[in-house]
Amino acid sequence: MNWLDICALDEINPLGSRVVAAPGGDIAIFRTASDEVFALDDRCPHKGGPLSQGLVFGNTVACPLHNWQIDLASGAALAPDVGCAHRHLTRIEGGRVQLALNSKEECSPS
Repeated sequence: MNWLDICALDEINPLGSRVVAAPGGDIAIFRTASDEVFALDDRCPHKGGPLSQGLVFGNTVACPLHNWQIDLASGAALAPDVGCAHRHLTRIEGGRVQLALNSKEECSPS
């Protein structure tokens, strides 16, 4: 698998995000309070709101438009909402955030 170096982990604020431009649309990279990183398409499954501008809490992001809550690990909207933001593989190597190229994965909507 090919990995793209994005930035140092410290360049993303805890409970923050960073946007990476990609040919298929922007990808939002999220950092949790426990320094886990997740990547989702930067589009809420509801109305396409920019998830990168949402509030991160736990392993969830709340869409800034209508407060849909999206699980960062799966990309699935939390009930009662239904839908899915595609996720991408990430890792931290040597304190650097990396994104797997062509790693868009489907998720199972809740």
